[in-house]
Amino acid sequence: MKLRINPNRPDTVHSLRLAPAVVLLLAGVLSGAAAPASAGVFSVTPVRIYMTPRDRAVAVTIINEGDTEVVLQADLNAWSQKPDGTDEQVPTEDLILSPPVIKLAPNARQVVRLALLKPADASRQLIYRMIMREVPEALAGRDKTIQVPIALALSMPVFITPPVAKRDVSCQAARGVTPAVSVSCTNNGTAYAQVREIQVRRGTQALGRFEGGTYILPGARQVMSVKAEQPISPGAAQLSVSFDDGKSQTFDITLP
Repeated sequence: MKLRINPNRPDTVHSLRLAPAVVLLLAGVLSGAAAPASAGVFSVTPVRIYMTPRDRAVAVTIINEGDTEVVLQADLNAWSQKPDGTDEQVPTEDLILSPPVIKLAPNARQVVRLALLKPADASRQLIYRMIMREVPEALAGRDKTIQVPIALALSMPVFITPPVAKRDVSCQAARGVTPAVSVSCTNNGTAYAQVREIQVRRGTQALGRFEGGTYILPGARQVMSVKAEQPISPGAAQLSVSFDDGKSQTFDITLP
């Protein structure tokens, strides 16, 4: 099975093959003898959708790259995080995808429109997730078994951002499981933050590093583990946090 994603930027990403963070494999279970599985092949761009309050709709391109017809549908959820960083998604009617169900012939493409139905908030970012899901069908095999289809789903964040909405991230560090350092970051702002890299440094020397794509939504906190090749000695250090937009912040810390 092959699913290619053509994102706007890394993880953000320029070229990505099925990141586990965004792909859900939903497999049916068949009692009795094992049966083959089938799945379509499709790509979607962009994989992160940005809108401003002035944008009433944006275009999303879907391409069927397989040699069989594929049927897709979209689920739209309001996305938030609890204070401890746990994701919450609730179905919403704030957005609509037109058409909501897409049927694509082999090697065909279609441009659909994602539209905001409610007024945008002028003071904070509105955050959603659009899940583009394959609608599978059980197929009878020539050997009289049933092919159990695997439904592929791509979860894409949607950000509707007014000019005044900004992230406001503060980070602290503590000892983790040796030799790691536990870094806790809180977003007190009105827009999302995505941490791409964290470094613990002393002067020009990098002592430990975290690389990922951790989202911290407004009002939430995430804890990340900075791995070090050897235990970091106590004392003053700097915590350099880089975000998905290329900007970074530096925090002075003291490790006990």
